[in-house]
Amino acid sequence: MRVPADRILIVLLGAIGDVVRALPLATRVRAAYPTARIAWAIEPAAAPLLDGHPALDERLIFERRGGTRVFVRFLRRVRAGRFDLVLDLQRHLKSGVVSGASGAPVRVGFHRRNAKELNWLFNTHTIDPVEPRGWKLEQYQRFGDFLELPVTAPRFDLTTTSEEDARVAALLAAVPRPFVALFLASTWESRLWFPEGFAAVADGLDAIGLDTVLVGGPDAGAIAGETVALARHAPFDLTGRTSLREAYGVLARARVAIGPDSGPMHLAAAAGTRVVSLWGATAPARSAPFGSEDLVIVGRVPCAPCYRRRCPIGRQCMQDITPARVLAQVTRALEAR
Repeated sequence: MRVPADRILIVLLGAIGDVVRALPLATRVRAAYPTARIAWAIEPAAAPLLDGHPALDERLIFERRGGTRVFVRFLRRVRAGRFDLVLDLQRHLKSGVVSGASGAPVRVGFHRRNAKELNWLFNTHTIDPVEPRGWKLEQYQRFGDFLELPVTAPRFDLTTTSEEDARVAALLAAVPRPFVALFLASTWESRLWFPEGFAAVADGLDAIGLDTVLVGGPDAGAIAGETVALARHAPFDLTGRTSLREAYGVLARARVAIGPDSGPMHLAAAAGTRVVSLWGATAPARSAPFGSEDLVIVGRVPCAPCYRRRCPIGRQCMQDITPARVLAQVTRALEAR
């Protein structure tokens, strides 16, 4: 369905990993609509990823903490954009309300089978049904297919500024050798690996001449502290010391990145860094990092993937992932470079 449009809105408010995986769609839309004004409705956590992105002209940032009054003000701002086309990539009630509030004559969302919370009621068109646990990056690309946009190879087009590059270089000045980045945290407790495993991997990397850098926000601090304490060759801990964009810069400089299903996993993939990803409660079939699908490691237990945020049996799936399995995949990743 070809849609003429001068003003386009992408609605994807939430998770960092989802926003990263939708960037290739934004790039594809820009290529097909080179003169259009393209905006993205987003919440603050992931908004820095869109700073200066070449596919976008504007970020519409929704401050969730402001309550109903702020949401209504945000919807008015969306309405004032006078959009011709909306791509609702979130499939929840809130994104549907944002899409509907735009008043755009063409509002495309997920099919009713895949949407939640009556989301489909707010959109005028839907893409065809998708496999519920299919690869998300490809699901977002279905919106481009629906609009009959020329197919392009996925490009994330994330960049850092010279000031951010200088900050990253200063942080990494204390790391003398080529390094592997360990991203430790995830929004789901069930996805987490263990400090003992990370420490053993760090020691294994040291034995082959590689340093280790720990990456993550303040939520990764506890795991990072235990990892540093357990390792014979202590990793360089940057958790809580970088902005989101600086973390991207660190991941881009790593030889390999290692960690669980999380936003930083997708950031590393977007940077072109090979990623050894660790899976238990969730499945790589849905969320494997782009370009490193061959390096996934899955915990082999009958209950995985369970898609539970908290595990009642001690994350047995993640216990099945041994440092030896991780280091073997690192070797494969390094040999392929």
